[in-house]
Amino acid sequence: MILNRLTRLRKDKGWSLQYTADRLGIAKSTYAGYESGHRRPSLEALTLIADLFHTSTDYILGRVDHPDFPIEIDITKSVQFIESRDLPNMDLAVDGISLSGEEIQQFIAFIRAKRELEGKS
Repeated sequence: MILNRLTRLRKDKGWSLQYTADRLGIAKSTYAGYESGHRRPSLEALTLIADLFHTSTDYILGRVDHPDFPIEIDITKSVQFIESRDLPNMDLAVDGISLSGEEIQQFIAFIRAKRELEGKS
């Protein structure tokens, strides 16, 4: 799946193997190996490729059928509802750094204050 999608994405842009490899900062032979299936991109390379083609890694990997990001997201499918009582059992992080219990409480207080100011409480 990955090889067909990489080739299609590149050809849709009208890019050569060399141009694509140059944009990614890798050797042409490395990128050609991704398209031919002789090489597998690392997670970092896969992310760079997805960014270059303005698509998702899920599309490249064959997990979704559309190369474009969804314009509208059904939040009932993408949001997990969390109650305050659930937070001590969860590991929440911002920028890859876990939040302390105090930071979680500050976050909740911030959201509550913001909602109150906006008249949403």
